[in-house]
Amino acid sequence: MNLETTKRKLASGEALTIVALGDSLTQGWMVRKGYLDFLEEMLAGRFPGSRARLVNRGIPGDTAEGGLYRLSDDVISYGPDCVFIQFALNDAFSGYPVERYRNNIQAMIDRIESQTDADILLVTSVALGNDAENAVAERFYGRLEELARENELPIARVHEYWRKKISAGADFRKLVQFDMVHPTVEGYRLMAEAIMEAFM
Repeated sequence: MNLETTKRKLASGEALTIVALGDSLTQGWMVRKGYLDFLEEMLAGRFPGSRARLVNRGIPGDTAEGGLYRLSDDVISYGPDCVFIQFALNDAFSGYPVERYRNNIQAMIDRIESQTDADILLVTSVALGNDAENAVAERFYGRLEELARENELPIARVHEYWRKKISAGADFRKLVQFDMVHPTVEGYRLMAEAIMEAFM
């Protein structure tokens, strides 16, 4: 349940490709610097001499079903060494049944594992501004936790990391844009820090 192959390649300076599949949170909606930009810097700092190419395949508004549909073109075609899978909020708030979401993520995992040798990192999305919305999102994050256990995969708990930072004094309003969901540059930095923990 780790990223040992990816970390070995990062440490050795071997060229590798990380493909991030997701929605607007992966794409970096409406900001000059998204989480993948920060993560690229953090990986270079942690693994001097590394030669990682990060491919951003985030599409605003996308769901797990959409990610599964474009998996061949947007992920497998790159011959990735590591794949991030980040979906939840669009599924949760556009009426997708949670089990359908779960099945779509599992189908992605199965296809990546059968068609590549890539490590896989599951990624939760951000914490939200009120308890009712968080309760909806948590059902989907819970399915990601189940899939991580069942498939013996690592998971980056972005929403928990945000919550921890907010409890320690971070201002939620400074982490999100006007819609109260999409991260600001600072919010994306915290997202990258949460994902970076998987590489420590």
